[in-house]
Amino acid sequence: MPSRRQTAILAAMDLRDAGYLRRSLLIAAGLLSTVLAVLGIFLPLLPTVPLLLLAAACFARSSPRCHNWLRQHRHFGPVLAAYQDGAGIPRRARVTALLLIWTSIPLSALFLTEATWLRLLLLLIALAITLYLCWLPTRADRRA
Repeated sequence: MPSRRQTAILAAMDLRDAGYLRRSLLIAAGLLSTVLAVLGIFLPLLPTVPLLLLAAACFARSSPRCHNWLRQHRHFGPVLAAYQDGAGIPRRARVTALLLIWTSIPLSALFLTEATWLRLLLLLIALAITLYLCWLPTRADRRA
């Protein structure tokens, strides 16, 4: 039978291992979200900003180094800062996103699949993304 001291040491080791596992999983989730956000720049079905926000949240709880890298990134940093500060998205970005979504998704639904349920799912996704984009506050475009 282990002594109280041995039990306390084993419990502390379990907590340390759980913390390491949690940190590793959060870093992996943050990296995956970042990769998917980059893909979302080119693929209209992947929402870039929510994936960046997820990555930032994961990194904030697991890796200050990765979180700082994301916040100071040349392209992602301003998007995250504007969103987290409540400034919203530029009007031009919203219009571009909506045009791309409503051009690509209906075409995909019509020509790339024959399953009715999948066509409806694609249109529902487009509608959900549209509602989300319209819900976000709008900020003025910055002209250089």
